[in-house]
Amino acid sequence: MSILETIYTPIGSYAPDFELPGIDSQVHHLSRYLEKFRAVAVIAMCNQCPYVELYLGRLKNIQAEFGTQSFTLIGMNGSDANTNPLENFDNMKVFARTHELNFPYLWDSTQDVTQSFGVSKTPMAFLIDGDGIVRYKGQIDDNPYNSPEVVGNHYLKRAIASLFKKEEIDPAETEPEGTSLTWRK
Repeated sequence: MSILETIYTPIGSYAPDFELPGIDSQVHHLSRYLEKFRAVAVIAMCNQCPYVELYLGRLKNIQAEFGTQSFTLIGMNGSDANTNPLENFDNMKVFARTHELNFPYLWDSTQDVTQSFGVSKTPMAFLIDGDGIVRYKGQIDDNPYNSPEVVGNHYLKRAIASLFKKEEIDPAETEPEGTSLTWRK
C-alpha cells in the first residue's frame, strides 16, 4: 500500500488548508475563502479529462446559481504536469479562457493538497462549510455521460442547498466517477 492510498479527508473532518497559485496571478488560501463564504466547493479537475469537459457547463451553472448566496466553487488541478505537459500552469490559463470559467482555477504543482484531500479521480467534488468541515465529497451528479437534462441525482447541488438550509446532507459521500489522477513518480 502506498502513502497515496492512506491520505484523505473524511466527511466531518477539517479540509486541508491550502495556499495555491491561481490562473489570475494571485495566491489563494482556503482559510480566506472560508472567512468570506458560507460554503466552498473544491473541484479536483484538469485540462485533459473528458469527464471534466462534460461537466464544465454544469459547474459554471452551479457557480452562477449559488454564487449570490455566499458560495464559491474553486477548481484545483493537481495532475502531474511533468508526465503530461498539457496540464501545466500556462495551459490551465488557456483552458480557463477557452471555457470561460466563472470560478477560480488553482494549480497544485506539488500534489500535496490533492493528496491531502484524497482525490482519486477528476472531477471530484468536496463541499466545505464555513467552519472548514468537509460536508460532502464525490460526484457532481449521477450522469457524467449525458446532458444535464437526464441527470437523476444532482449530488453537489443538493448538498449545497441542504447545507444552506441546515439540513442533513444525504448522501454525504458518493464514489467519484471520472479519470484517474496522474501522480508524480
